[in-house]
Amino acid sequence: MARRKRALQVVRAEDDSGGGKPSRRNRLNFFELAYQKIEELLVHCELKPGQFMTMLELQQITGFGRTPVHHAVNRLSADTLIIIRPRHGLHIAPIDLARERMLLALRRDMERFVIRLAADRASLSHRNQALHIERLLRERRASLTLDEFNSLDRRIDALVLEAAGEPFLVHTLRPLHTLYRRIGYIHHRFMPGQTDLSGTIDHHLAILSAVAGRHVEAAVKASDALIDYMDQMFTGMEAGIDPRLLDCSIEPLLGA
Repeated sequence: MARRKRALQVVRAEDDSGGGKPSRRNRLNFFELAYQKIEELLVHCELKPGQFMTMLELQQITGFGRTPVHHAVNRLSADTLIIIRPRHGLHIAPIDLARERMLLALRRDMERFVIRLAADRASLSHRNQALHIERLLRERRASLTLDEFNSLDRRIDALVLEAAGEPFLVHTLRPLHTLYRRIGYIHHRFMPGQTDLSGTIDHHLAILSAVAGRHVEAAVKASDALIDYMDQMFTGMEAGIDPRLLDCSIEPLLGA
């Protein structure tokens, strides 16, 4: 018995020490953190559409090791956000406005399904979280920065998916959320006269209010209104966006 007790103490000491390999849970946390970091860099165009880079460069930018970055890149490749070029490195996928506008119809239908589940199934905890974010958005409506809004938008997406309670939907919708969060960032950051966030904030407030109140039809209506608002972004961007923002490999006109 004493020998067994000493053996257990050794195992615990090894688990608690900083040496050796991290636990499986810690490795999974690193994978998720690396994914979130790279996703954020993509959304904010710090990894520019059309950019070529190596895995080592991405490790240095993110501060994560080879294995977490490798796993994150594989997921983002499946999400069609990063293209893996064997023996040539990584290619940040250029933005194809026509494709992403077409996929907006897919997102509309999927969001209807998810928001209906979320509003119907939302627990007291989910409703309290929705009310908390809604209150923060109302209080900060006039002063919220684009980066702050994107952080809250990610929280809202995660909350709705969690309230819906179907894990399969997370893997299906999360890449679409990233695609359109980046479109929103480019629209508000680079399109002339589009820095005002009040329109998109109001649409998100309507969604939060409906989910918090468990008003299913109102939630679906608010979701459709948000997709319509995003579709209008594409109309302006197709006509007026600098194509180099969609693919940095495009040569500037007249050396501009």
